[in-house]
Amino acid sequence: MRKLTVTVITFNEARHLAAALESVAWADEIVVVDGGSSDDTVAVARRYTDRVICRDWPGFGPQKNYAASLATNDWILTLDADERVTPTLAAAMRETLAGDPSAAAYRMRRLSWHLGRWVRSTDWYPDYQTRLYDRRRAEWVDRKVHEGLIVDGRITLLPGELHHYPYRSISDHLSTIDRYTTLWAEQALVDGLRARVRDLVLRPPAAFLRNYVLRYGFIDGRAGFVISLMNTSYVVLKFAKLWELQMAKPNAQSSMPNAQYRKTSNTGDED
Repeated sequence: MRKLTVTVITFNEARHLAAALESVAWADEIVVVDGGSSDDTVAVARRYTDRVICRDWPGFGPQKNYAASLATNDWILTLDADERVTPTLAAAMRETLAGDPSAAAYRMRRLSWHLGRWVRSTDWYPDYQTRLYDRRRAEWVDRKVHEGLIVDGRITLLPGELHHYPYRSISDHLSTIDRYTTLWAEQALVDGLRARVRDLVLRPPAAFLRNYVLRYGFIDGRAGFVISLMNTSYVVLKFAKLWELQMAKPNAQSSMPNAQYRKTSNTGDED
């Protein structure tokens, strides 16, 4: 049976962390890398593992790769502090590692709780996340936001779900959108992506149509409507901020190749 190390990177996650670590208490090892928290995150982590390392924040991808490098096992489960591994998903992981894993990495459905309900619609579900992997055949890419796992080999879907508690309130949701759209725009400018008039005119209504109608946001009532609007605002803001950066640095992106983006989180980042 292959042993499993769970890695968690943190920054001011004392409110969430205990429940996340409780959900993976069955793992062979837990490694927590903290990026300089000012709350009780480190103290909470030390209640569950002695593998707690404090390190300056280098970015999402590098921090996750560093955490994986500290593991004593090759199989890694990367977990965010606001996530919980459900019993069904945990059983699927244990069964997979008890045999001879047929893939280099495994992805899972992520289900988010927001506005008083589990959201099984919009761009938020099934929100596939590749989190269980053999570190010898995969690594996290270095991006400002929406970092992804590059895998040398096959990726297979596991049964069960990863539960996610991303926001405390609409205000918290808006704050996250503001922060992530800024990071997205900065990364897009570096990658050579340009915001055009059609991006600002056509993409937002298309995003709302996809979220609320094509991906059944309406079945989640008012919550589905609000989330569809928030996902649409994400699209508006990220292209508006990219346009703003272009105006400030009109020649910065002229020699850079265009880039394609892959959705790796539940912020509505598909357009």
